[in-house]
Amino acid sequence: MSKSMWTILPATDFPKYKLQWDELNERSFNSILLSSLFIAPLLEVFTQGNEKLVIHDSPEAPTAMGIMAPTSFGVWETFQPSQAPLGCWLQAEATQAEALTKSLLKALPGVGFALGLTQQDPLLVSQPADSKSLQTLAYIQTAHVPVVGTFDEYWQKRGKNLRQNLRKQRNRLEREGVTTRLEKLTSPEAMKGAVTAYGQLESSGWKSEQNTAVDINNDQGQFYSKMLSGFAEQGKAVVYQYFYNDDLVATDLCIFDARMIVILKTTYDETIKISSPAMLMRQDAFEVLFAEKPVERIEFYGKVMEWHTKWSEDIRTLFHATHYSALGKFVKAIKP
Repeated sequence: MSKSMWTILPATDFPKYKLQWDELNERSFNSILLSSLFIAPLLEVFTQGNEKLVIHDSPEAPTAMGIMAPTSFGVWETFQPSQAPLGCWLQAEATQAEALTKSLLKALPGVGFALGLTQQDPLLVSQPADSKSLQTLAYIQTAHVPVVGTFDEYWQKRGKNLRQNLRKQRNRLEREGVTTRLEKLTSPEAMKGAVTAYGQLESSGWKSEQNTAVDINNDQGQFYSKMLSGFAEQGKAVVYQYFYNDDLVATDLCIFDARMIVILKTTYDETIKISSPAMLMRQDAFEVLFAEKPVERIEFYGKVMEWHTKWSEDIRTLFHATHYSALGKFVKAIKP
């Protein structure tokens, strides 16, 4: 592959190539998280101005595309703010990572030491074998729930402690006169209000103290509002809200297509100590998903925590892949 096979453009040109991006996504990774509906607002809100849109082969019919960002002198990585579960990268051929990264590093401006593809999903692309110039690194484990069979069949496979604990919580809430209710918001008009409500609930907890909570007026809030509204216009967004009587106590921000629903963000009322609103919401939401089967699987796409293992035993490992130039390998070798 020669240097001339790459077209390097400012990332601000992404809207001009959304159609090509989506077509390549559909015939390669086919992930809702790499849809232009997700990538465009991500770029709009979180870019620093030095990111590049890279296109391999013809811009009209590309075989690979990505958003690359310089992370240090001579080092590039796929653009990936913390709100993005996957690095912004697509490739038509599953086995071409080494050749593509090698040629791309030469095509990008400046001296090239290393180029990284971050948080790649082995369900979407094969993990390449390590070589002299390409190294892979296990990143995090993530879990998903296949939506197969009935909810009762799925629920009986959960641990006895989970099933008993949630049943006891529901019985106690009922004795105390608390009625639980799951609501689904799906319209574009509802998304801004849903994100506002999410932020207000999250801001009452520990994230507010660390200034990491979603707020409709901060970058996170703007991103989730724009992104969810765009997906909702295509009938591909849902916000679950869970109520104790009339009080909002938990909420999930989700996007979906026929293949998967991705739970992007979850928050709950941390002042509630005698029950777990998020767990009860998840049980009710999963029951609906198993009954209606609009998707093939439920994706968490976050680092596996102990609570994830209560809901799923289907766990896989996301990986990074990094190509080092000859000079990059030398610098890496002599670095203390």
